[in-house]
Amino acid sequence: MSLGIVIKGSEGVVLAADSRVTLFNQLPPNPAAANQVVLIPANFDNATKLLTVAGQDFVGAVTYGLGALMTGDGPRTMHSFIPEFEKDLQDQKVGRLSVSEFAQRLSDFFMDRWNTLINRPANPGEDINFLVGGFDSDAAYGRAFQFQIPRLPDPIEQNAGAGQFGITWGGQPELVNRMLFGYDLELPAFIQTTLNLQPAQVTQLGNQMQQRFAAGIPYQFLPLQDCVNLAVFLIESTVRFQKFSTNRVRGVGGPVEVATVTRSGKLTRVLGKQAVPTNEP
Repeated sequence: MSLGIVIKGSEGVVLAADSRVTLFNQLPPNPAAANQVVLIPANFDNATKLLTVAGQDFVGAVTYGLGALMTGDGPRTMHSFIPEFEKDLQDQKVGRLSVSEFAQRLSDFFMDRWNTLINRPANPGEDINFLVGGFDSDAAYGRAFQFQIPRLPDPIEQNAGAGQFGITWGGQPELVNRMLFGYDLELPAFIQTTLNLQPAQVTQLGNQMQQRFAAGIPYQFLPLQDCVNLAVFLIESTVRFQKFSTNRVRGVGGPVEVATVTRSGKLTRVLGKQAVPTNEP
C-alpha cells in the first residue's frame, strides 16, 4: 500500500510519501455464510512514513508496503520504532553516517525486528519497503537507496553515480507508471501472452515503448522546487484517482509529507500534515 517517492536531482534530494495506513480486520467466520472469511479494511490517514532520525541530519527515508508490524501489544507502524533505532545509534556513539551506511543500519534494524516479531518468510504483499535519500559529507550530489524487508535487505543504490539523476517510487504505482512511462508495466507481459511473443521480443518492445511514450522529464535539469512539485503531483494524483477506482484497495491517502536534503542544508520538511482536499476529484 501507500506511495513513496525519492527524487535525486542536481540541486538536492526530495523524499515524499502519503500518510495512509490500512489495517485489515478478519471477522469471525459466519456459519450461515459457509464460514466465509471476510476482511474489513480500516484506513488511518495521519501516519508518518517520512522517517527522520536524530543526529542524522543529512539523510532520511520513506516507507511503504506493509503498514504495521504485529507485536504482542498490537500493530505498530515503522515510525513508532524509530526511537529504538535512535537509541541504538546513541548507545553506540555513532556520528554522521554516509547514506549507504544509514541505509544498511536501518535495514539491519528492521530485519532484526522482523525476525523477532514475525520470524517467518513474508507472504505476498507483506514486505516492508524503504527508500533512503541524502548526502554524504564530502559529496557533490545526493544518493538514493532502496531495500525490502525481509526479502531484499541489502540496500541497492538508485541512479548510481555522480552524474546520474532520476526518480524512484514504489507502493501502489499504477498511475505513476502510466504517467511517467506512458503505459502500465503489466502491458508487455499481457502482449507477450496474447501474441505468444518470445522473451527477447518483449524486451525489445518494452525498450521501444519507453523511448516512445516516456514522459521525458529532465531530472538533471529540474530545480529543487520542481522536484518537490513533481513528487506532490504524483502522490496527490494517485489519491484522487483511487477515489474513482473499485478494483483496488484505496491505499494512498491522507496528508502528503515532503522533505528535501541539499549539500549545504540539513533535511528539511517542506510539506507536512496538510491534507489533500477531499472535495476535489
